[in-house]
Parts: sequence; structure tokens; C-alpha cells
Amino acid sequence: MSDMQEEVVVNPTMTAKDEAAKTNALIAYGLMIIGLFTGLFWIIGAIWAMVKKGDAQGTIFADHYSNITTTFWWGLGLSILGALLAFVFVGYLLLLAVWIWSIFRVVKGLAKLTSNKGYNG
Repeated sequence: MSDMQEEVVVNPTMTAKDEAAKTNALIAYGLMIIGLFTGLFWIIGAIWAMVKKGDAQGTIFADHYSNITTTFWWGLGLSILGALLAFVFVGYLLLLAVWIWSIFRVVKGLAKLTSNKGYNG
């Protein structure tokens, strides 16, 4: 190997279960990113995370699934509240705040996931 080439080192402590949990969390985050602009994929990403959450128990990525589902449910609830308050200007501000908060949580999750870290770790 020449000096210019870098060797890719796979984390030897990650099991096949860890790899599967990471891949499924990555799929859920990806769907949620698309869903920030379409809505439908936001729901699909959350459902994917809810279905795969049990498979991720005991892995370093388990808390990513909690992040995804928490972000979905709080975002849904606050978006409904914002839509109800849309006839008053504050509803639009709430919808904007929820959107920005959701982007932050998804991007933070992706950054931690791609660094092989738990969401809260």
C-alpha cells in the first residue's frame, strides 16, 4: 500500500446486530429528511423506526430509535396545535419552530449515527 492510500478500518466492536441497527436508523433518518419537505415520508420514517426499534435493543444505536419516535410524536402534536392556531399568527410561528426543531434533531441524530455513537452518548 502506498503512502497516499488510506486503509479503511471498520469498528471491530460492532456486531452484526449493531450494523443492522445502524442501517435501519439511517433509513429512518433518510426518510424523515425527505419527509421534512413532503410529509408522507416523515410518517413512513417514523413507522420504520417504530417497527425496527425492538431489533435495535441492546445496541449502541438503540436511543436513535427513541429520538426518531419522540421527534415524530412531538412534531405531530405541535404541528396539529400550530395548524389549529394558524388563524392567529402565533400558529405560523409554532409551525416554523417545530420544523426547525425537527431539522435539528434529525441532523444531530445523523451526525451521531455516522460517528458510530448513540444519540445521547
